[in-house]
Amino acid sequence: MSFGYDAAVAYARSLGCESLQFFAGNPKTYRVSPIDTPALQQFAAARVAANIQPVAIHTSYLINLASEDAKITVNSLKLLKNDLKAAAVGGIAYVNTHLGSYGTRERAAGFASVVAALQDALDGIVPGVALVMENSAGAGQLCGGTIEELGAFVRAIDHPNLRVCLDTAHTWAAGYAIDTQDGVERFFDLVERELGLDRVVMFHFNDTQIELGGHRDRHWHIGEGRIGIEGFRAIVAHPGVQGKVAI
Repeated sequence: MSFGYDAAVAYARSLGCESLQFFAGNPKTYRVSPIDTPALQQFAAARVAANIQPVAIHTSYLINLASEDAKITVNSLKLLKNDLKAAAVGGIAYVNTHLGSYGTRERAAGFASVVAALQDALDGIVPGVALVMENSAGAGQLCGGTIEELGAFVRAIDHPNLRVCLDTAHTWAAGYAIDTQDGVERFFDLVERELGLDRVVMFHFNDTQIELGGHRDRHWHIGEGRIGIEGFRAIVAHPGVQGKVAI
């Protein structure tokens, strides 16, 4: 965290936040950041004092668990495991990650690679820390662009510490119309069938100006995009969102 853990807690508290998400290292490099145990433990104490929890680490944007390049997969796993270790040290509940892209490989082979990588990362995960898969906008060969695919990962791995984050902008771009009450109800019915709403622990609330099903990851101010105020009112009122972290 570039400006320090204490400053992050103070800033979040000044905004009235009850949770926060941060990068534990540089999100645009494969370099593994050293774990500062005293700083993370102090961060945990400061969060408890400020009543800001649970919180999440967002992993590096470079992580690609579906790559056919073994070097990329190895480096991605190193980053992911390091963030899971940092979370364990700092009492951080969630490590949120993108899954990556299948690239030019067959999706079945890429799917198997993601399953193997997630199983590896989850091996020995400490109680109280969850590995959280974030849905994607579904551009090109990106993993996790459909709720059905996320559900397939959940079923293939069958681990209680594997959880899900739903980004509303990605959801819309992937083709799910969540701009009306009916659309939101249909979407969460699908989530319940494929994942179980209890599996979803986080939301990233973003609007977008991308057309429905446009498969592009572009965020916009809440209520000022195509999802709009009506959509967000329906989303935040849904029982499946209550008590969950929203970033």
